[in-house]
Amino acid sequence: MATLPGGIQGLDPEALSPEQLEQLRGFKIQTRITNEKYLRTHKEVELLISGFFREMFLKRPDNIQEFAADYFTDPRLPNKIHMQLIKEKKVA
Repeated sequence: MATLPGGIQGLDPEALSPEQLEQLRGFKIQTRITNEKYLRTHKEVELLISGFFREMFLKRPDNIQEFAADYFTDPRLPNKIHMQLIKEKKVA
């Protein structure tokens, strides 16, 4: 075990065999591919995140956690995202 900053014990990457490292590399690649496919088929994720960042940079709240909680629990948010999806489909 390697000691990470803050005294946290983490895995020692040198403890893995070459075969295990290759399996880990393959797993990481497959995970990235799977995540990319998911994001490409769920445009609403991009709209949620980009909308949040847009509002955050425009309003520059002092308490980002409270702002995020308010943003993502806004009861109007699902309808906003739905309307944006419809608008983008009409443009495409």
